[in-house]
Amino acid sequence: MPESKKRKKNGKEVSEDTEIQMWTDGIPLSPRWWAPAFVSLLILGLLWLMVYYISSGMYPIPGISWWNLVIGLGIMMSGFLMTLRWR
Repeated sequence: MPESKKRKKNGKEVSEDTEIQMWTDGIPLSPRWWAPAFVSLLILGLLWLMVYYISSGMYPIPGISWWNLVIGLGIMMSGFLMTLRWR
């Protein structure tokens, strides 16, 4: 069976291992607190919504009715946006 041809760069034979670079090179890693922070925000937003629905709109902040939904979803959205920046 014939052997496949190797790539040549400037007349020299180059092995494929030297040409492969990780696409993540140069991207700084997130701080250690980043992952616990976004997980906490996601859980806090979920708990906020659960308390709102279980209490039939009386809690967590009484008197603002459906704005409790906006607050809970906002907390969850900020946690979700943090996941997009996690490295």
